[in-house]
Amino acid sequence: MIVDDHEVVRLGLKALIDRHPDMEVVAEASTASDALEKALHFKPDVIVLDIRLGGSSGIDACREITKQLPDAKVIMLTSYAEDGMLFAAIRAGAAGYVLKQAGGQDLIRAIEMVGQGNSLLDPALTERVFAEVRRAAREQESSAFSQLTEQERRVLALVAEGKTNREIAQDLHLGEGTVRNYVSNVLSKLGLANRAEAASYATKHNLKDSL
Repeated sequence: MIVDDHEVVRLGLKALIDRHPDMEVVAEASTASDALEKALHFKPDVIVLDIRLGGSSGIDACREITKQLPDAKVIMLTSYAEDGMLFAAIRAGAAGYVLKQAGGQDLIRAIEMVGQGNSLLDPALTERVFAEVRRAAREQESSAFSQLTEQERRVLALVAEGKTNREIAQDLHLGEGTVRNYVSNVLSKLGLANRAEAASYATKHNLKDSL
């Protein structure tokens, strides 16, 4: 099924797809509501959906379609490589995200790929996704220690290295009793039972990247 609010675009896409012997356009739609109605009626394997539909969002249509037809594969088609739209489309359940500047055969390959159960991104967008995943991972790792003060993080890092309170005290020029208090605070704030759990937690969440 093709969903685009521009008739000329729909005609062009239909002509392109119908030339492929293993593909058939079973329905067309120009609005989000029309897209949902026809998707439920025709149950297409793949839906090529414009990310912007005059007055409404293709992303909302994608979310509703994939919710009601989980087997349908949606390819979002867009003229602009906008990060916000890209990640919103992925969260909405899109299986593919293709720029309109792509060649006709690129779109055919995209339809084939998602039809086979694969996910696909326009190559121009792949690095953006990896960059966002890396950024989200860094934020998650950082938030794992957000309750700790800078000094508590230093103490935890040394605990993770297997150092005793006496050794930590020497390294940080603190009293041994002060270090014991820091370790106790760290365990309490992170909800951990002992130094071994603290060391494991620090390693798991890459504490060194937060220092």
